[in-house]
Amino acid sequence: MKNHEYAIVDIETTGGNARGSRITEIAIIIHDGVTVIDRWETLVNPQQEIPLPIFALTGITNEMVADAPVFDDIAEKVHGLLSDRIFVAHNVNFDYSFLCHQLSESGFKWSARKLCTVRAARKIKPGLPSYSLGNLCRSLDISLENRHRAGGDADATAILFSQLIASDSQQVIAQMIKKTAQDQRLPPNLPPQDFEQLPAKPGVYYFYNEARKVIYVGKAINIKKRVASHFTGNSTTPQRQHFLRDIYGISFEVCATELMALLLECTEIKKLWPTYNRALKRFEAKFGLYEYEARSGYRYLAIGKVGKFQRCIESFNTIHEGINLLRSLSEQFDIDHRFCKYCLPQVFEPFHHIDSEVLPNVDQHNAQIDKAIAFLADSRSSFAILDKGRSEEERSCIWVENGRFYGMGYIPTDVAITEAGLLKEYVIPYRSNQYIMQLIGNFAKKFPNKIITV
Repeated sequence: MKNHEYAIVDIETTGGNARGSRITEIAIIIHDGVTVIDRWETLVNPQQEIPLPIFALTGITNEMVADAPVFDDIAEKVHGLLSDRIFVAHNVNFDYSFLCHQLSESGFKWSARKLCTVRAARKIKPGLPSYSLGNLCRSLDISLENRHRAGGDADATAILFSQLIASDSQQVIAQMIKKTAQDQRLPPNLPPQDFEQLPAKPGVYYFYNEARKVIYVGKAINIKKRVASHFTGNSTTPQRQHFLRDIYGISFEVCATELMALLLECTEIKKLWPTYNRALKRFEAKFGLYEYEARSGYRYLAIGKVGKFQRCIESFNTIHEGINLLRSLSEQFDIDHRFCKYCLPQVFEPFHHIDSEVLPNVDQHNAQIDKAIAFLADSRSSFAILDKGRSEEERSCIWVENGRFYGMGYIPTDVAITEAGLLKEYVIPYRSNQYIMQLIGNFAKKFPNKIITV
């Protein structure tokens, strides 16, 4: 281990993200792989107020940093101490992102190989109850003074680092600091085996937090490559920093095709509602076509906002789509315009709300409403998309029934599908929505040769 020198670093800051917050204190301990050979620390004037919660955590006040150097004044010193050394810290990406950002602002280009003592401790000292710095120090009888101050935490991390080196009979650290090592890019709390097991195949992957709750769902043509892309780069946004720190596990489900991965991702996001998924949460139809009956016995067709517990006949992204369809139905089936509403009422309308003109026969009118609804149902086709399977022994199947996504699954190649009932035995039902049907519709137009009607 004496072939390398290590810069063991701890910083205190005004907040949790490198772009909006600033360093208030820094300690750098130089370690040659055997012992500490140099040590430096200083308070830093962050040129912004220290929030009360940060003061409560660290004890660093605005008065303490008022006469301290600003980061520009110490940037050259920091750069010199870090250059050509392996960067070591507890939850290394936090400290690394701050220093990378502030050195860049001060005109210094810097990057380094990283070693996270959280990850190293998990590998070299497995089975401990917790790998936070405080709990590790208690478990390993390491003295930790001035907790949440840069000097105290850096001193404890240096002792921890020395213990890890002494216990590293399997050369774990040597593997971790290789430029090509996965540990250079994996989040601090993610077990490497979770990443190593990922296949280079299409499918859906799930990120879990410490409580094993799904916090992100993604889809990919190549699961391993896509997951790795989440961990590359040195983005300093608070969202990304929190995201990476929250990842404690990964699981996956292989899909035969990219379309199946897209559909599964969409349904899983709607079902699990993960914290860090945002885009697909917004793909919900906003308006629907509804049918209701007034106390007079007359039935209405109405366009209204989609309600959580209201089942609509059709759904639309915009109210204009709904209005156009309702006008078309009114003309095609000779439905009196007074029974077509372009805003769903909160309370069903009684008879006397209609003007005094001669009204159509109620039975004949309601029969026309039935015909319009039946027309919409008949216009929704049922079909299957048959494509390659996960192996040569199966085919993938996506089943659409009456214009709605019913489900998907895999059918053995030696099974002949002659009716919908048999096909349904092989597919797992999922909830449909307009976005899913858009995906399926676009695919069906592009690959009509993969569509069959049963």
